[in-house]
Amino acid sequence: MSVLKSNKARWAMTGVVLVAGVLMWHRAPAEKGAPQAAKPALTVVTATLKSAQWQQTLQANGSIVAWQEAIIGAEITGVRIADVLVSVGDEVMRGQVLARLANDTLQANEAESQAALRESEAVLADASANAARIRKLFESGFVSAQQAGQAVTLENTARAKLDAQRARLKVSAQRLAQQNITAPDAGVISARNATVGAITQPAAELFRLIRQGRLEWHADVTADELGLIKKGMKVELTTAQGKRVQGVVRAVSPAINQQTRYGQVLVNLPADTELVAGMFAKGVFLAGEKTATVLPQSAVMLRDNSAFVFVVGENSHVLAKKIITGRRQDNLIEVVSGLSLDAQVVDTGGAFLVEGDLVRVAGRAQ
Repeated sequence: MSVLKSNKARWAMTGVVLVAGVLMWHRAPAEKGAPQAAKPALTVVTATLKSAQWQQTLQANGSIVAWQEAIIGAEITGVRIADVLVSVGDEVMRGQVLARLANDTLQANEAESQAALRESEAVLADASANAARIRKLFESGFVSAQQAGQAVTLENTARAKLDAQRARLKVSAQRLAQQNITAPDAGVISARNATVGAITQPAAELFRLIRQGRLEWHADVTADELGLIKKGMKVELTTAQGKRVQGVVRAVSPAINQQTRYGQVLVNLPADTELVAGMFAKGVFLAGEKTATVLPQSAVMLRDNSAFVFVVGENSHVLAKKIITGRRQDNLIEVVSGLSLDAQVVDTGGAFLVEGDLVRVAGRAQ
């Protein structure tokens, strides 16, 4: 019995060894094979920096104002306003009557001056005739030299009074002519204070006129930007309503405001723009074209307030590079620094990558 049990044990051990050998024989080829290659995390399209001619611009804010305003008042005071012929917004011509003053008092004053003039003429005629008669009597010895001198003095006095009365009549005629308040230039009425029945006062403003209807844009710019703006430069304005207007720089302020540290640029605007004085507008100064190195905006990502791109290395692993960006136009963005011209940048899909990821490049963006 002991011999039989020993034989069974040996056969069992032999079977285990044979099974283990077969398993190891089947497994050996797999272990000898090459290791499997890593799979790309993403298939990407790359882009490189390109040169583009972009318009160099400077942005500013400002207000629409009148080119020049004329303040119109009455040249004579103490006279009632009889009629007002224009209102705010009316276009007027040079010399057009804006308002009329009551002329009854003015006409009476002129008539009085004319009567006084005729009286002075009669007094002078009488004094001249009397002086001529006294001269003849003096030559004949019938009157004294003193009497002759008095006659001449009376004649000269009468002549002086006549001249003074002529001047008064001229003043009366001018006052009568000033009964009409007229426009000193063509333009648009921007303010009206004249009221029928009111009495004209010294230095009182009755109307305000935007001369020739011309408006301009006063832009506030920093000291650094002021040096870049030149007379004659083109400007594009955008109003709060979205209306676009083209203008031209008329003048550049030669000084900076000490409180605000801003300078002003005056921009001529074309007529018939439907703009209104006092409006706020944003503007862009077109400073000429300048070469820019650009990338598609889809290739640039923002993280922690910084811009960066993923650059594909020689081994197809991506590396994050921080860049400094500038202007944007359409779907492109300017790269100021931080990237070489030949760098292959991931165009799309960068948001799904992390530094060191393996990618497969499918092509280049056009």
